[in-house]
Amino acid sequence: MDSEGLGCFAMINMPYEDIIRRIKEEKDVTDEELNSSIKKKMDQLSGLISKEGAAYIVANDLGVKLVQTSGLVKIKNIVSGLRNVETAGKVMQKFDLREFETERGKGKVQNFIIADETGEIRVTAWNDQVDGLKKFDNGDIIKVENGFIKTNQGRKEVHLNDRAKITVNPPDIKIEGVTANIAAAPQEAVRKKISELKENDQNVEMMATIVQVYDPRFFEQCPECRKRPTLKDGEFVCETHGTITPAYGYVTNVILDDGTDSIRIVCFKEQMQELFAKTDSELLKYKDSPEKFEEIKTELLGEQIIVTGRINRNAMFDRLEMIANKIQGNIDPEQEIEKLNSTEKTETVENNASEKEEIVENKDTEKLKSAEKTETVENKEKELPSIDDL
Repeated sequence: MDSEGLGCFAMINMPYEDIIRRIKEEKDVTDEELNSSIKKKMDQLSGLISKEGAAYIVANDLGVKLVQTSGLVKIKNIVSGLRNVETAGKVMQKFDLREFETERGKGKVQNFIIADETGEIRVTAWNDQVDGLKKFDNGDIIKVENGFIKTNQGRKEVHLNDRAKITVNPPDIKIEGVTANIAAAPQEAVRKKISELKENDQNVEMMATIVQVYDPRFFEQCPECRKRPTLKDGEFVCETHGTITPAYGYVTNVILDDGTDSIRIVCFKEQMQELFAKTDSELLKYKDSPEKFEEIKTELLGEQIIVTGRINRNAMFDRLEMIANKIQGNIDPEQEIEKLNSTEKTETVENNASEKEEIVENKDTEKLKSAEKTETVENKEKELPSIDDL
């Protein structure tokens, strides 16, 4: 493989699973054949290439083009690191506009989600591109040109700078089988053990014991838009609403353990209220009296809770963490036992069904063997000479 191809892989961060998927979509190869070829490449370049790099080289040897660099790219084929990307999708959800200020000046950003028949992706518009978002709404089809792809908390995003272009409801593009339905009922969370959690898991649920609670951190917010204000001349100023009397948000972390592993849980305002079973005004009292928080921290230690949320990787510490969406305390043991028994019953039924199928197959096999034996005896009898032949 030439240096240009390797340089492309270094820039394009494509997960190993995606490389394998793309190869198998285009070539009739088995997992065993692919694993063997990839291992061979790694052995040839021992210590000089990763598993992903070896898979990339194998794809190149097989003539599989992993990265589409021109034309309309389906969402599932979008790869982090690509520039000048052209893609299209139906608008599933638009988020609120956010304005901010840095050392370089003021700016604004707005996000929306698009989807096609292969998947969905977040699109982020910056500064002047934000004005273009006023031209469409949920359900419209848009085409994005000259976007660049970044990874944010493990998820790919299309970012639009001043070179990007948005076309609303282009006549030559149809998105079939995708419905913008923001009010759809949420899916039931999947119960997992901590040891089973993986990066980017969404809507997962676990039951575990609290083994550590950290002090909360309080921060100012605009009471109208919830943006962080700046402190100027002793007063808090929101870019949108001017001088304000700030409201306060808060966040804390807890460590949970379920016997298989432990994990840090990030709890923001509503989740802290669920965790400590206290109102907003009750928790805000600890902002000025942090020493009193020690008591309720201690009370939580050893408590079992059920947490639902999503799994992110903390890049700074290279560890998995859960961002909590819902916390349930005061667990009903009987209900949990019933849920566990229900799961075990389902597994038992499936196992019994499998065993019955195996028994039926064995009986069929025995019948076949019996029939073969009968046929063999009959054939041998046919081969014996008759009385007339003697």
